[in-house]
Amino acid sequence: MRILLINGPNLNMLGRREQAIYGSDTLDSVVKNLKNIAVSKDIELISFQSNDESEIVSFIQQNADSSQGIIINAGALTHYAFSLKDALLDASIPIVEVHISNIHSREEYRRDSVIAPIALGQIIGMGTKGYGYSLEFLSQYLDKN
Repeated sequence: MRILLINGPNLNMLGRREQAIYGSDTLDSVVKNLKNIAVSKDIELISFQSNDESEIVSFIQQNADSSQGIIINAGALTHYAFSLKDALLDASIPIVEVHISNIHSREEYRRDSVIAPIALGQIIGMGTKGYGYSLEFLSQYLDKN
């Protein structure tokens, strides 16, 4: 099984930005932990982060055909990136949307997600542990389908 882990703008700054909201874990530590979990489940986890929407769209287009699922934290792109949504739709593989903070308890504009309607579900507000929950959920879903 091959799963894509995609992180959008500013997530490369985890551990340094707004620690009261995002915690002190770095993206590297999150990815390392998730890859350890993936290996134990015989999952190949391909991680990608970009601050550029077009790079994320290209990554999805280049990797979706050889993958079975996507875990995505699109960051601010969550709220307006329709080209990203289209790329995810075109991928035609299951998607789980993850957010470190609870987007529903923050600013009004953060509450809308263009990804949510096409995702299996959202895991939000559980800190960086949400990534592990996302991997667990997606791998179980893929095993059953």
